[in-house]
Amino acid sequence: MGRRRTAGVRRRARTRGHARVGAALLGGVTALSLVPALWAWPARAADPSGDSPFAYAEDAARLPAASSTTDAERLELGGIYRSSLPHGTKAYYRLELDSATNAYVSATVVPPPGAAVSALDGVKVSVQDVDGGICSVDTETFGSVRSARPLTAWGMRELTSRRSRCQEAGTYYAVVETGRGGASGGSGASDDSAAPDAFASGDWGLELTTVSEPGLSRTGATEAPESWNSAPPADLTGDPVARTGGAGFSRATRLGHGVWRDGIRPGQTLYYEVPLGWGRQVYVTAELGSSPGRSGATAGALDLTLYNPARGPVEDTSTGYYGRQQSADLDPLPPVGHENRFAVADRVSGMRFAGSYYLAVHLSAQVAERFGDGPLGLTLRLRVSGQARSGPGYAGEPLPRGDLRRGRRLGLAAGRGDLPWGREGRGHAAGAGGGRHRWRKRAGGGPRRVDRGGTETGRVGVSEGGAADRMPGRHRRVSAQKPTA
Repeated sequence: MGRRRTAGVRRRARTRGHARVGAALLGGVTALSLVPALWAWPARAADPSGDSPFAYAEDAARLPAASSTTDAERLELGGIYRSSLPHGTKAYYRLELDSATNAYVSATVVPPPGAAVSALDGVKVSVQDVDGGICSVDTETFGSVRSARPLTAWGMRELTSRRSRCQEAGTYYAVVETGRGGASGGSGASDDSAAPDAFASGDWGLELTTVSEPGLSRTGATEAPESWNSAPPADLTGDPVARTGGAGFSRATRLGHGVWRDGIRPGQTLYYEVPLGWGRQVYVTAELGSSPGRSGATAGALDLTLYNPARGPVEDTSTGYYGRQQSADLDPLPPVGHENRFAVADRVSGMRFAGSYYLAVHLSAQVAERFGDGPLGLTLRLRVSGQARSGPGYAGEPLPRGDLRRGRRLGLAAGRGDLPWGREGRGHAAGAGGGRHRWRKRAGGGPRRVDRGGTETGRVGVSEGGAADRMPGRHRRVSAQKPTA
């Protein structure tokens, strides 16, 4: 399950796969459409009800969850939707796809505040054809950080010569399930051995996004890179710049290369947007500050996850908290490249898009039991590096189309090497000073998707660089690729 860095461990149990791997593998589903220049949704406000810990997209279309494919409502590519489903059940949504574009669907489930969850509980997303054949499947679980929080999984219908199923135009279904191991009909509780009735009950909120990615205008690479630079860089140093994280993908705070400071309360999840261009590489470290006058231990306290522009999980890590400063790093990720999609490992194949990547940071609600309800200091060190290069050259327009009216929601970038707004962020945030190498090789890896280099809105930009690590928790396919140090 996971490898650890100095103090971190990969957090969630997770499985992903495609039809060729078999039904045993699960995968998160995100139906997004890649836009030539970018994917973008208009800026959105927090949930008007004020009860949800997650900021849903304000303009998301309401869509009922169907319990059968016969009643499934249609998801338009490039759309964003809000729905809900009772815990332990399965919901169906319909997709009408052509035979020329890839389609991605993401589902973010939001448990009720204070819900009891088990390590094996979570969400499973699959894309299926009309015969029940699996195009892809992804499962995300709470893992060692047993704290109710938004979980995102994705699914896809990819056009490839390596597979015969799911290549035709026609009707497909996005299937979202909640329960133990992400599957409906399971049970769970705050303790894995607890009685089923102790498990989270009631409706879980749901935000769905769909994306389409056109084919290439010319033949590109058909194999994943055999090697890439995975040597950990020195930690970034310098005075951190204050930034306040958002409560959802649609409200994510944009960050770039540099050192950033925030505060996070027990039970809270903060989102940050990190734009990455083709050829760019990101390294991420999250640090919790010490707690004055308090002592104790909380296992599985901090969870850190990176998502690609289609909201597909790329990499994650987690760590405990003992009242003293504690850090967790994401494992080194490859430079953003269209050819990464041919990799077996999730943390490599996830780096297939240029555009806005997202960091989600969660502090377990259990931390409050020993250290109080007040916020703990959070420091994020992001290093963006790598030589910017031209993109693959899409033959059409991705969906959704970008909306730069407010300079947000970059989404996927087209085939150009530049970011839609013309440049990656630059600034005075942090130097590339010395620092220890806190990197350790993990036992197993999966490809993860990463986008363009970091940019920053507001008064501070960024430079380049970062470091990464993750926690144990998710089950992944092991990549045959061998990163080079």
